[in-house]
Amino acid sequence: MVKAELKTKATDQSVDKFLNGISDEKIREDCFTILNLMKTVTKEEPRMWGNSMVGFGRYRYKYESGREGEWFLTGFSPRK
Repeated sequence: MVKAELKTKATDQSVDKFLNGISDEKIREDCFTILNLMKTVTKEEPRMWGNSMVGFGRYRYKYESGREGEWFLTGFSPRK
């Protein structure tokens, strides 16, 4: 059986560069506010997950089926 691999993984992309690339000024400002709040609360550094999610912390999981992976503890994405 071939296990499907998660497409969304932690990357080395710059969180600041990603957020600064948001064209809507209000959304960009809101994202930096959220970023700073989440850094304070989680005491974790942000990291890009995929190309559009900002995550904080990480954990490994494994289902009874044997499927396992890694995901962020909390995060956000500036989607519409």
